[in-house]
Amino acid sequence: MLMTLFTGWRARFINRSTRAAATGIMLLLLAGCSALGNANNMAAEPEPDLSELVHAAAEQMVAGNPELTRYSPMIAATFVSIDNLSQSSTLGRISSEIMASALSRQGMQVREVKMRDSMFIEESVGELILSRQVQRLSAQHNARSILMGTYAQGQDYIYVSARVVRSSDAMVLGSADFRLPLNNNTRSLLEGQGSW
Repeated sequence: MLMTLFTGWRARFINRSTRAAATGIMLLLLAGCSALGNANNMAAEPEPDLSELVHAAAEQMVAGNPELTRYSPMIAATFVSIDNLSQSSTLGRISSEIMASALSRQGMQVREVKMRDSMFIEESVGELILSRQVQRLSAQHNARSILMGTYAQGQDYIYVSARVVRSSDAMVLGSADFRLPLNNNTRSLLEGQGSW
C-alpha cells in the first residue's frame, strides 16, 4: 500500500516536473525567437535615400540663413568631383537637380538654364560652372545666386557638400553637407563619369 502511494506520488511529481521543464523550454524558445525577430527588424532598416538626404540638406541650408530666398533667382551647377573639378557623374548631375528642386520647395526661385541656348551644356557632364565663368553666367541668366557642390568617394560613403553662393562676390550664403552610403546603387551613379 505504501509502495503504491509512493509510486503514484512519484508519477505526479515527474509529470509536473516534466510539464514545468517543457514550459520553461518553450518560454526560452519564444524569448529567443522574439530577440531574433527584433534583431532582424533592426538590421532591415532601409539605408537613407539620396532624395531624402538632399531635401534635409536643403532645409538645413535655409534654416541656417532664412534670408537665402532673397537671393533669387538662382541657377544650379552640376556637382563635381572634389578630385577633379572638371569631372562629374550621374551622381553629380542628379544631386544638383534634386537640390535645386528642394531649394525651390523652400521658396527659392530657380532659373532653368537648360532651356536657354546661352549656356553650353555637354551631355556627359552637365552645367559645370568654373569660377571664371560665374560673373558671365549669372549676368546672362540674371541670377543673384548659384548652387554649387562637390562630392568625394570614400571607402564606405560618398561625401557631398553643397552651397549657394552670391553671384556678385562669390560669398557663401548657405551650405550643407551629408554622406551617402556607398552601395551598388551609388556606385552605379558614380560610374557615369564624364570630363569637361
